Amino acid sequence: MAFTAKDVAALREKTGCGMMDCKKALTATDGDMDAALDFLREKGLAAAEKKAGRIAAEGVAHACTNEDGTVGVVVEVNAETDFVAKNDDFKAFVQTVADTVIKENPADVEALLACKAAGTEQTVAELLQEKILTIGENIKIRRFIRYEGHVVTYNHGAGRMGVAVQFDTTPEIAAKPEFHEYAKDVAMQVAALVPQYVDEANVPEEIVAHEKKILTEQIINDGKPANIAEKIVTGRLNKFFKEICLVDQPFVKDGDITVKQYTEKTAKALGGDIKIVAFTRYEKGEGLEKREDNFADEVASMIK
Repeated sequence: MAFTAKDVAALREKTGCGMMDCKKALTATDGDMDAALDFLREKGLAAAEKKAGRIAAEGVAHACTNEDGTVGVVVEVNAETDFVAKNDDFKAFVQTVADTVIKENPADVEALLACKAAGTEQTVAELLQEKILTIGENIKIRRFIRYEGHVVTYNHGAGRMGVAVQFDTTPEIAAKPEFHEYAKDVAMQVAALVPQYVDEANVPEEIVAHEKKILTEQIINDGKPANIAEKIVTGRLNKFFKEICLVDQPFVKDGDITVKQYTEKTAKALGGDIKIVAFTRYEKGEGLEKREDNFADEVASMIK
């Protein structure tokens, strides 16, 4: 079966592959478009395996909710370069991943990969392999979190950071613009001041015990007697909680009140109760090994 330049262009449009790859696929399959698509996918899967060892520490941390704000997610999808992270095709893939998490509620990344990708007939794993082929970089879905209830999200720095905060309140309060303004403020607080826990009750006992032990040793080493040391430790622990607990932190827009006081003030104004239940803050690439490029070696490899 013969094929034309238009067939090559059409195959390229469908797959995003290079013109020469499309021509080779059509040649190998005697111009059969469906077979050529399979040929490129098979080739793409092989290419994806080769790319799997590359360091992917760039990418996007993205937060979003469903239309009525009753389900919210934060996802992190990594790529090799910041350039690809700005690619519209890559960003659309990240949104598809987020939409799939919202819809399917998978238990973990492995389960997510087996889900049908939102708005497609492919699994997330198949779509991921396709993007690796067309974009030409190793891409990894690293992690996600999903909340149900009243959820507000915040994105900062064009994919550098994504935050989701889960609240417990009534539907009537959650629907009010004043609540959304308050909730967005809380999400921005999480982004800026990086709390670790919602409140003191959520701090694990072993963390408190470890901090208490260190503070006690510091004070005794300073020559303070044990009975006085205990009182000083209590005061310093309170300072510790103010640093790591969201509700105890000074409100970033008004340092004279805490986030807890801001929450109580907003709830009173809206005529009900508001409780911060949970939050997640992802920053792209945090904790991952970064790729170190040697510019001289890169130039030399290009010349070769």
